[in-house]
Amino acid sequence: MTPFRGGEPVNPVLDALFGNRTAACVLLFLQCYGEGHAQRIAKTFDFGLNMTQRQLKRLEEHGVLVSRRLGNMRLFSFNERNPTVRNLRKLLEVELAALPEDDLQQCFRQRQRPRQSNKPLVMHG
Repeated sequence: MTPFRGGEPVNPVLDALFGNRTAACVLLFLQCYGEGHAQRIAKTFDFGLNMTQRQLKRLEEHGVLVSRRLGNMRLFSFNERNPTVRNLRKLLEVELAALPEDDLQQCFRQRQRPRQSNKPLVMHG
């Protein structure tokens, strides 16, 4: 079981800095993908939707994140106007680079767009 799913912290230092594992995973997710919505983030890490929404709201209220509506979804991304956030993203990038490959594949290499119509499915292995 990956440290992102279950009781183990991503990194105890990140958990302490951000207050909890949910906040640390939310920030790592956004660093990797650039933006995301609560349901996708919650599903990626097997978190409860309410817990994920609370962290996103808290981070937005403190100026770390900004959000925009897209249909009936609210997409969150980093607040690039905040100089502290720019430094935070550097830290998160270093942390992502230090993750084991298995964790990166499971949580941070997900398909972001639907497959092209009529594109052949290539099986690797």
